[in-house]
Amino acid sequence: MAGPAGKLSVVEYFDLDETLRPMELVYGMVVREPAMPSWDHQLVSARLTALLDTHVEERGIGRVSSPVDVVLDVEAALVVQPDVVFISNERRGIVRDRVWGAPDLAVEILSPRTARRDRTVKLAWYRQYGVRECWLVDHRARTVEVVDFTSMTPARLFIGDQPMRSYVLPRWKISPARLFA
Repeated sequence: MAGPAGKLSVVEYFDLDETLRPMELVYGMVVREPAMPSWDHQLVSARLTALLDTHVEERGIGRVSSPVDVVLDVEAALVVQPDVVFISNERRGIVRDRVWGAPDLAVEILSPRTARRDRTVKLAWYRQYGVRECWLVDHRARTVEVVDFTSMTPARLFIGDQPMRSYVLPRWKISPARLFA
């Protein structure tokens, strides 16, 4: 049963029926995303998830999942669904049935309908709630922007065969060209 003004708690949100349509809980209000992402979006997501998972598993440094509910704030009823997340071994205690806290890395694959929100609102939430790094993957422009929230360095844009640099995954050497092949 919804609380005041039709708002849901995190518990009530997770009691809703499962759906394949992406949705998030934003300060108690259910926000349904537009129709399923495009074919190219899904291909990039699958490829990136596989590459990240292989990288992380080979080094035994954590876990990768896509997509998954991430509870950023239980009291404020804020639940997001990044396209891909990485949780380091040091922070694996936040993973239970869902992710209950800020992942080390959140990846947003931009689409025309969500790019503005991903670049502004969601990026601000990730910074506020302690995500260490965010990758903004633009499959149309074939770029990856790496935003490091742990320092004051500006976001870095990677394109073509230029190997990406990541604070969270310092041994990551994959180029955007490989993601978009």
